[in-house]
Amino acid sequence: MRIEIPLAKWPAVGCAIACGLLYFLAFAGVDIWPLAFIAFVPLFVAIEGQTPKRALWLGVLAGGTMNLAGFYWLIGMLQTFSGFPFVACLFFAAVVCGYQGGRIGLMTWLYARARDRGWPRAPIAIIAFAASELVYPLLFPWYFAATVHGVPALTQTADLGGPILVGVVLLGVNLAETELVLAKLTNGTPNRRVLAGGTLGLGLALVYAAIRIHGVDAKCAKAEQVRVGIVQGNMGLFQKREDPGEGLRRHLRLTQELKKRGVDFVVWSESSVTYSVAEKSASSFMQANVAGRTGIPMIFGAVLYRRDPDRARYFNTAISTDEHGKMTARYDKHYLLAFGEYLPFGDTFPILYQWSPNSGKFSSGVALDPLLVQTASGTHKVSVLVCYEDILPGFTRDAVNHADPEMLVNMTNDAWFGDTLEPWQHLALAEFRAIEHRRYLVRGTNSGISAVVDPVGRLIAKSHPFESEAIDMSVRWLHATTLYEIWGDFPWYLATVAAIAAAFMRKKMPLPPSEKSETTKEAAKKDAAADAVTTAP
Repeated sequence: MRIEIPLAKWPAVGCAIACGLLYFLAFAGVDIWPLAFIAFVPLFVAIEGQTPKRALWLGVLAGGTMNLAGFYWLIGMLQTFSGFPFVACLFFAAVVCGYQGGRIGLMTWLYARARDRGWPRAPIAIIAFAASELVYPLLFPWYFAATVHGVPALTQTADLGGPILVGVVLLGVNLAETELVLAKLTNGTPNRRVLAGGTLGLGLALVYAAIRIHGVDAKCAKAEQVRVGIVQGNMGLFQKREDPGEGLRRHLRLTQELKKRGVDFVVWSESSVTYSVAEKSASSFMQANVAGRTGIPMIFGAVLYRRDPDRARYFNTAISTDEHGKMTARYDKHYLLAFGEYLPFGDTFPILYQWSPNSGKFSSGVALDPLLVQTASGTHKVSVLVCYEDILPGFTRDAVNHADPEMLVNMTNDAWFGDTLEPWQHLALAEFRAIEHRRYLVRGTNSGISAVVDPVGRLIAKSHPFESEAIDMSVRWLHATTLYEIWGDFPWYLATVAAIAAAFMRKKMPLPPSEKSETTKEAAKKDAAADAVTTAP
């Protein structure tokens, strides 16, 4: 049966919602990853032939659906920090998810405008997708690539073009399938170049993955080995603040267990030392009360403060110490978590902090210098990413290019989100940093998921969520240079410029054969007339 394109209102709405649900089911946490190969098909069918305005709202609907389903934990987080009733938190979560869904709306709007101006379907879809993943500002970043985080054969292109390139490969398959569906619905013929492009893109990605996995594994086998321990204290969110002494005792006890196992250094989680310590006395305090009591090199989280003329400034800090407990370096978190560590517009409207008394009021760091870990083989540089800095590919690239570290460490406290999908989603998004920079990623969390990710993106060790435990794993000190480190997202900025240009510039359409023949005849007559004038006596 032939179906008219564009789809009517309600079938199009149904397709947009189906896209959002398929995306959610494929995404990390649920992990039905094969659905990533079809997740966008309903949406591209829905927006085919639609006006840019309708395509925009269908995209927002699809994006809002995937956010409401995947980020449902926002409701609990808002209740925890704001103290507002459930209904109010549900409203605010819906607003946030609707806004975040605008990322997909941006893609579909650019796509529909460019299609109206005569540009071909598949290339426009790809550059519009890349533009939306690159430039749309998000409170809680995510990437389509995370749908296949557990499939190394599909993630290795991240060292070429970050998570966006991984997503582009998946999108290419979706576009090929969209061609088949549209041809079936309209009794038309699919574009063979789109079918071939989707198939070829996936094939090349798989071949590249096989080559790179073998090469990276071979390099790791030759690199210097080090044994790292991770302490997961599993302190309740408010228990950390109310009983910091218990948190410290728990971490010290688990560290002694790891020391007996023969680890070379230990990683604790974000703000594992919950006491607020003046930065002037931080070195002596940590040596006397924390690191000096372990007898092993450490990386751990703390809260430091200083009193400036205008106000006291608090910093979410990562600290490295040597085996004697002496501080060797410090890093202050740059990207603060909205609602948890600061309130958007809170400095402009201070009353917001009165309305949300559990929200923090931290200041951002300014330096990207690495922490220093001293082992028997010497001093090693480690770039630390605090909390959700590990899901920001551009920021991590800046840190790696600045420091040239031999390892990445993330310290996080996901207890804020409770027993939800969020810790699994966070870990999945973080795994790509190991691939992009071909270094081990060691991840210490308060309540899970603590983990070790190898340079291929494989999860080689992980903790149990909401348990107090110590895990250890042999890793390698590595130096590497990837193409993504060199050019970063520059190709995607070019794609964004191209998508915007296509949305506003009409493609020059070739003349039909009949018009071409008439134009050729007229040109021939003009040439003949010119020749006659030239040869006349």
